[in-house]
Formats: sequence, C-alpha cells, structure tokens
Amino acid sequence: MSSNNAPVVVGVDGSETALHAVRAAAREAAYRQRPLRVVHAFIWPLMRVPLGPAPGAPADAGLRNQAEQFVADAVAEATKIAPEVSVTGAVVHGAAPAVMLAEADNAALLVLGSRGLGGFAGLLLGSVAVQLSARASCPVLVVRGEQRADGPVVVGVDGSPASDEAIGFAFEEAARRDTELVAVHSWLYPAPAGPGDILPLVYDLDAFREQEEQVLADAVARWSPRYPKVPVRQLLVRGSPARALVEQSRDAQLVVVGARGRGALAGLLLGSVSHAVLHHADTAVVVVREPRTVEGS
Repeated sequence: MSSNNAPVVVGVDGSETALHAVRAAAREAAYRQRPLRVVHAFIWPLMRVPLGPAPGAPADAGLRNQAEQFVADAVAEATKIAPEVSVTGAVVHGAAPAVMLAEADNAALLVLGSRGLGGFAGLLLGSVAVQLSARASCPVLVVRGEQRADGPVVVGVDGSPASDEAIGFAFEEAARRDTELVAVHSWLYPAPAGPGDILPLVYDLDAFREQEEQVLADAVARWSPRYPKVPVRQLLVRGSPARALVEQSRDAQLVVVGARGRGALAGLLLGSVSHAVLHHADTAVVVVREPRTVEGS
C-alpha cells in the first residue's frame, strides 16, 4: 500500500507519445491529490559516450542537455494541464525498465506511453510498457493517444486475486471520475483451474453459466458497498475475455485488468488476457497486480 505522499510517476523520452502520458499523469495526480514526478531514464552514461556538447557545438547541445530538456518540457506540460499539482522532474541514470521499476516501488501509480522512440516505435506496444506492466509493484497506466474524458470505466473479472484488486481499483477510478463501472466476465466452457485438474466429460451448460454469473455477482458485491454512488453494469459474455474487453474499450475512458488471471497459466507475470488488452484496447489501460506478500505480516 502506497503512502499518502507517494507520487504519480511518469516516464518520458522526448516522444509525442510520452507527452500524451504526461498529460494523463497530470490529470491522475490531480484526481488523487498527489504530487507528480517526471522521470527520464538516461542510459548513455552506462555506455561511456560523451555527454556534453561536441567541440564547436552550441552550449545547450549534447546528450545530457537533451535529457534535461525532455524533463523540463514534460514538467511544463504537466503544470499547464494541472497547475494545482506539485510537479518535479529528474534525469536518472540507467536503462528504462530498471529505472522505472525502482520508481514504481515508491509510487502510487506509474504512467507510460504505449510506444517510445527508437527502431521499435512502430510496434503496437513498446517493450518497456510490457515489462513494467508485468513487473511493477504499483498499478501501471499505459496511455494510448489523448486520454478520453467520457465513457465508463471497464474492468475484467475472473474471480482471481489479481482480478479482485483490479475491481477495487476500477471502483475507485469510477468514483473519482463520477462515471459508470462496467464489470465484464467472459466464459467459453469449463476450464481447468490448475495443473492436474480433471474436468467431467459431460456438463450442464446452463448450470455452468449460472456459476459464472455468480462469480461475477460475488466479485462486484465485495466492492459495491464501499462505493454506493458508483453505478455498476454487470456484463456476462460467452466468448474470448480479451476480445470482450477490447470491444468494451471502444466507448470507455479506461480499462482495468489484473496482471494475472486464473487457470493453468495464472503463474505468468503477465496473463494472456492482460497482454492482449494492452496491445489492442482503444483506450488507456491500467494493469493492477495483487498486493505483494510481506514475510511476517
């Protein structure tokens, strides 16, 4: 659990995608009444290349000055979006995944653009965003373009601990944004809960559907009393869970998923549904991991 002073942290690299993330992060910090920290991961000192201006170049040239300008521009943009938020910036030595993972340990929320600079900028989702969504110790918001200001908050429900954390986060977001929460639970057919689980050869499809309806209702009921003013729509869909969430993302301002789901692949750092939603959703996506277990707690 993050402290009340834990900042919203946003990573920047000078790209337009990063500036979209900065604007979203400023709004998130304002929603939460938290400070905003803008961070640029500066890998070049590790590569032992010259950081200052080349001989005869302007005094403000060079990699170090460029990095500081990235941060200064982002801080200025964030202040313009949310002048009431305290905004600070830092150039931190290291590769982006390692730097941002360390920042996440003290953050309330980590905000990233969906793609960055470099030869792989054309991918649907940057490798740094995928790594951090899988491993960060705080929720990770991946921004796609300008964040939508209307529409519901959508959350994926599957009955797992990670899903429960995602539902709680989604309720809080819907309350902050004064909007509807759409809880989506998708099913195909009975699936093994884990290795060695044996399924019956014949099963009652109607009874199974009723069980899945109960999974959705129970998951929502756990959080609804804490947020009585949030309108909730429960959506049970037969089909691919990733496809159902991507379809709902078209009209949503935010989609929230757990980092891992239930079933035989629950041990993966980032589940297949979360991975697919990150790559294909039409709006911003938050990945929420279940709380870390602390020895002796």
